Amino acid sequence: MIASMTQPTVTTYPRRKIYFLSCLALFTAGLSFALRGAIIASIVQEVSPGSASLAGGLLGNAFLGFGLSLLFVSIFLDHLGMGRALLASALAFTSGTLLSISASGEGAITVLRVGFFLSGLGWGFMEAAVNPLTTALYPEDKTNRLNTVHAWWPAGAIGGTLIALAGASLDLGWRLQFASVLLPAAGCIALFVGTTFPRTERASMGVSMSEMFAEIPKQPLFIMWWICMLLTAAAELAPNQWFDFALTRSLGIRGAWIVIYVSAMMFVFRHFAGPLAHRVSNIRLLWGSSVLAVVGLWMLPYANSPATGLAAATLWGLGVCFLWPTMLASVAERYPKGGELFIGLMGVAGALSIQFVLPALGSITDDTKHELAGGSAAFEALPSAAQGPLLQAANEAAFHTLAGYVAVLIVVFGAIAVFERKQNA
Repeated sequence: MIASMTQPTVTTYPRRKIYFLSCLALFTAGLSFALRGAIIASIVQEVSPGSASLAGGLLGNAFLGFGLSLLFVSIFLDHLGMGRALLASALAFTSGTLLSISASGEGAITVLRVGFFLSGLGWGFMEAAVNPLTTALYPEDKTNRLNTVHAWWPAGAIGGTLIALAGASLDLGWRLQFASVLLPAAGCIALFVGTTFPRTERASMGVSMSEMFAEIPKQPLFIMWWICMLLTAAAELAPNQWFDFALTRSLGIRGAWIVIYVSAMMFVFRHFAGPLAHRVSNIRLLWGSSVLAVVGLWMLPYANSPATGLAAATLWGLGVCFLWPTMLASVAERYPKGGELFIGLMGVAGALSIQFVLPALGSITDDTKHELAGGSAAFEALPSAAQGPLLQAANEAAFHTLAGYVAVLIVVFGAIAVFERKQNA
């Protein structure tokens, strides 16, 4: 059963301004996320041509920073303050971006790793603050508000991908493209000044930090939700970062256009998550989303044209659209005493998942194409036309492996839905 507690009434804080700041913070994170995925091929070409493993490792560094900062900030969020966490996010995005675009010479890879890591820290500070901030401001409307505020993540992804495409056509270089992250980060800093922020919902309820931690052994089913978050995050974020690098050659268009298309879908549909979840319940929404995500992931590597790519991406995009924010809302509703710790731990699960999934996708891709060609040197010696079928097989291996893991969600969410239906009968 979903836990219920008396919810605080929020009337003393500038909700609209804080909500706008939260949206801008998510936009900044989405912009940085999309640009990293869009420019990674150019970065790898500059520092280590053709290495999918390096691409996965660099992108994974951002998720490592995301997970670490999200974990520690979630624990001490009420002491740090949600407003100061958003300020730290903007500062980390600024420093990480500046460091990344300064990378050159022999130490470029190390500098890029640190720069991406700092950008990941900014992402973690943002995620740690925005989710409990939204539930504190709108305790009566969590699923709807978490989905609508998270709609600005794909909005940032659209902006970042368009910047990358325009930058590539104008030959601006990846450094100038990535520098665009500095603009919304500066906007977040400006909005922070003079704004008063609420305490976390958990603190407003009078639940102490020790009571919050005591909820972990009292709520063993939370571990199940945490494990599910590993898979829902892998289903959404890993392919989003991998499209441009992996699918551009097979689709005949840049994979970045798939990112734009799916992100636009997510921006629109997340504004309807509240009414949809009210009609079918959170858990049924998660089950249906998982089915579509698995089918889409299975179909994506078979796409060999813009039309088939968009068709597969439509199924995948509809599947992953609601997963992240609805998972957060489900945990916030079921375990209110777990507060910002439980919400933060869900984000940590997402970060840990991608930290391992992205390098794994790179390794599977490299190992498969090299094995089929008879070695890495043999693959590089093949003409481009001969490499195509091997790359498709490598993409199939990577995406189908991921789809197999994500399919576990269909079973788990289905079992929860049946159990809750019997409980409420």
